[in-house]
Amino acid sequence: MSRIRLDTDGPVVTVRLDHPPMNAFDTAQRSELAAAVRGLADDRRVRAVVLYGGERLFAAGADVKALALMDSEEVRGWNRALQRTFDEVARLPVPVVAAITGYALGGGLELALAADYRVAAHDAILGQPEVQLGIIPGSGGTQRLTRLIGPSRAKNLLMTGRRVDAEEALRLGLVDEVVPTGEVHDTALRYARLLAEGPAAALEAIKEAVDHGADAGLSAGLALERSLFTGVFGTADAATGIRSFLEHGPGKARFDGPAQDN
Repeated sequence: MSRIRLDTDGPVVTVRLDHPPMNAFDTAQRSELAAAVRGLADDRRVRAVVLYGGERLFAAGADVKALALMDSEEVRGWNRALQRTFDEVARLPVPVVAAITGYALGGGLELALAADYRVAAHDAILGQPEVQLGIIPGSGGTQRLTRLIGPSRAKNLLMTGRRVDAEEALRLGLVDEVVPTGEVHDTALRYARLLAEGPAAALEAIKEAVDHGADAGLSAGLALERSLFTGVFGTADAATGIRSFLEHGPGKARFDGPAQDN
C-alpha cells in the first residue's frame, strides 16, 4: 500500500503523506518520498509543490519502534538516507510550501523545515522532542531550525524538547502563516499557485541564492547572486518580463518558461 500520494492541480503537485495513524517515517515511507521528490525534480511541468499530511496531522516523526530494533550502524545508514531525502526536498528547483495540521514533531518538523514557506493550522503543535529520548534530531533539525529562528531560540526548543503551539511558532518565525484548521491545504495551495505563475528560472535562482548564500560569507554570497542574476537575465522569462514592464508597466507579465531554462 502506497504511503505517498501525489495530487496534481495544474502546475502544482501536493505530496501527501499517507501512512496512518501518525504518518511516522519508516524505511518504506522514506523511500517512497525520495522517489516522488526525484520525479518532481525532473518534471518540467511542475512549478510548485505542497507538502501535506492530511486533515488530522502532518507527521509525528520517525518510527521509534523500528529505530529501537536497529544497532548503531543500521541507525547511521537509516539516518543518512532520511537526511538525504529531506535535502532533496529542500533542493527542489521550485517553491515548496508545507501545509501543517495537527502534529509536526521530530522528523515531521524536519520535513516542514525543508520547505520554503510554512502554513500552520491554528491548533497545530510543533517541536523537536528527540532530547526526551536521549538523542538529537538527525535530519536537519539542529541545522535548519537554527538558520530559521536563530541559535538561542533553536537551542531552547532542542534542549527542552518542548512543543509549541501555532501562535508561538508564528512569533518565533518557525511558521509563516496561521489559519483555521480546515483552510490549511487550500491556503498553501493558493500560495503555491501564485508562485507557480511566476518566472520559474528566477524563482529557482532565488532559492539557490538564499539557501546557498546563507551558508557563505557576504562576498561569496554576492558573487553567487551576481552569477545567478547574469544567468537568469538571458532567459525567455526575463525577456517577457522586461518587455511587459516597458509596454504595460509593472506586475502584468505572464510567464511560461520552464524551470530548467536557465
